[in-house]
Amino acid sequence: MRDDEMEVAVKVVIVGNGAVGKSSMIQRYCRGTFTRDYKKTIGVDFLERMLEVYDDPVRLMLWDTAGQEEFDAITKAYYRGAQACVLTFSTVDRASFQAVRHWKKKVEDECGSIPMVLVQNKIDLIDRATIDAAEAEALARELKVRLYRTSVKEDLNVSQVFSYLAERYLAEMRTWEEEEFEPRAVITTNIFTAHGYKLHGKGYDSGIISLHPHGRRKMHKKQHFWKNLCLT
Repeated sequence: MRDDEMEVAVKVVIVGNGAVGKSSMIQRYCRGTFTRDYKKTIGVDFLERMLEVYDDPVRLMLWDTAGQEEFDAITKAYYRGAQACVLTFSTVDRASFQAVRHWKKKVEDECGSIPMVLVQNKIDLIDRATIDAAEAEALARELKVRLYRTSVKEDLNVSQVFSYLAERYLAEMRTWEEEEFEPRAVITTNIFTAHGYKLHGKGYDSGIISLHPHGRRKMHKKQHFWKNLCLT
């Protein structure tokens, strides 16, 4: 890394009801592993991964929080200082879908407005879906967040979720030299399946939007950014 490059560390919290795949998601992303055995997260778990965004190193610190009410007092404390958030629900668990607004409010109560993304996990179980595609898309529009449909089991669109959040965070931090960051959408063709879903990758059509910056950023001295850090 050159001295004139930024070094960015981003705290990301993954929230949602229990058994929606939060722990499996960060295990898949950080370690490339998947297990079918469900183990309830006790309090919080933490993993991190380095990636490059527009040739700059970014350290994502991923906090997996318990989805059960008995851990609420513990997990709320770990929301503080978060700079991005993954709102997660399961394709086969309607209650987890209905709880998304609740989880979003809990995070915003602690962190204010931060970049968020809505993730519908277990899309490989589409034949057992309890949520229609249109419902998920309507919720994303209501909450004004990007929707990704993922399968941790099949490693479908998991890395895209975290790359998008890193890009969003950098877009807020950087001043572009030529013009402001303005993403343009690149959407592949799609295949319609049950419940109106469009699936991509590995035989699916994902509906994922790729971001490409039009401008170039100014280079600055290396520094760490800790946005919205709350100390108690």
